[in-house]
Amino acid sequence: DGFIAVQDVDGSEVYTRAGDLEITAQGFLQTANGNLVLGNGGPISLSPYDEISIGNDGTITIRPLGQSQAELAVIDRIKLVNPDTATLTRNERGLFVGENGAEEPDGNVQVESGSIESSNVNSVSALVTMIELSRQFETQIKMMSVAEENDAAAGRLLRTT
Repeated sequence: DGFIAVQDVDGSEVYTRAGDLEITAQGFLQTANGNLVLGNGGPISLSPYDEISIGNDGTITIRPLGQSQAELAVIDRIKLVNPDTATLTRNERGLFVGENGAEEPDGNVQVESGSIESSNVNSVSALVTMIELSRQFETQIKMMSVAEENDAAAGRLLRTT
């Protein structure tokens, strides 16, 4: 449970579960849709680095460019919130807006680095099921057509006798 705080186009704080984060040419951390990810003091900006990692609590650590493995620097922490979902509404860009404005960070919300939330539907299985259902429908339509033809033939036989 929980959301990542991002900056909307009007500068307000909104929330998303889209964790497909990327770094701009200017060094800002953003979602794939271009929303800047918020940290403790606003949008997260990264200095040049050789290596980056994001901890489960949202802490962003880098190894600055040209530094040794022992010289790690904590840059910021992604603002993770857990608002009451009943008070959230979606805006026209699909982002969640809090009823009470900016939410407070929640230390219980965690991120899982290296994974992206996605659909729980197996597309191959869904396609096979759809084909099977289509064939069953066609078979039933044929059976109804044959039953109608049999009914008409029986009616003709009864009229002639």
